[in-house]
Amino acid sequence: MQIEISGQHMDVTPALRKYVIHKFERIERHFDHVSKTHVVMQVEKMRHLIEGTIQAAGHSLHAKAEAEDMYSAIDSLIDKLDRQVVKMKEKSTNYRNGSGIKLQSAQ
Repeated sequence: MQIEISGQHMDVTPALRKYVIHKFERIERHFDHVSKTHVVMQVEKMRHLIEGTIQAAGHSLHAKAEAEDMYSAIDSLIDKLDRQVVKMKEKSTNYRNGSGIKLQSAQ
């Protein structure tokens, strides 16, 4: 997975970069077809904002998070993206093999 990390109005420290890469390994465990990831960190006074976009298997997943410190914002972002990846994976596996939910007709 290729991870691109950038910062607006802040410098991305090596510790933050390492933390983001470590956290994105969680998403790779659930879905290994992630090709590209773009993360933007931003600081506005006391607000720490982070946005993440994942390009995976023809889908684009996007999430935003805000917190009082950057590490908790990263954790929140990863939780949101992980839920989206799991949901996308469940949809694709349920309908690919024809094992999706079938509605029964009223008799």
